[in-house]
Amino acid sequence: MLRKIIHIDASRCDGCGLCVTACHEGAIQLINGVACLTREDFCDGFGDCLPACPQNAITFTEREAAAYDSAAVYQHKMQLSQSPNVAPAQPIVSPIVPAVSASALHTWPVQLKLVPVEATFFNNSSLLIAADCTAYAYAGMHAEFMTGRVTLIGCPKLDAAEYSVKLTQILRLNTIRDVTVVRMEVPCCAGIVRSVMTAVQNSGRDMAVSVVVVTRDGRLREE
Repeated sequence: MLRKIIHIDASRCDGCGLCVTACHEGAIQLINGVACLTREDFCDGFGDCLPACPQNAITFTEREAAAYDSAAVYQHKMQLSQSPNVAPAQPIVSPIVPAVSASALHTWPVQLKLVPVEATFFNNSSLLIAADCTAYAYAGMHAEFMTGRVTLIGCPKLDAAEYSVKLTQILRLNTIRDVTVVRMEVPCCAGIVRSVMTAVQNSGRDMAVSVVVVTRDGRLREE
């Protein structure tokens, strides 16, 4: 039937996955890092995904498409709600982590754009560079990553800044023992890893760097 339906411009999609979350019907999925309309009959044509896309890669089009099937959408949601929960992954940074019921944040500010390049709390510290979304996606962020580390956060997609320049200064001017990077699995989050690696190389300092990836369903994997 001829009807209004969304169109995703794959050339503009950066794989952030925001449209997947915004689509309450489950019509959109990420395939090889690109958003795709996988079920035409799940798309109701209301376009909740349009304002969620920061790249303006989603538009409306009118074409021949399968009719919206509300019954199929309902059945799909029921199947998802009845699926067994995925067991949380075990911490991969340290086999022994302290249990904390309060915030493990002990320095301020935490935004990479705001933190000074030289500060006493950097001296002889372990550094945590975390993408903004990780604290919301992974429940154990404070206990498993922030405890015992100086935390700095940022978003390479939203911040109009090149992190590597400031990070290079921080590494040169302070005694940093090691760096842990925690990023989301979405492709746009790889920028924060590149910035850290560039900064370590430009600083001329020899230090261990570990990278941990948080999946959108709250699991961990090493990169």
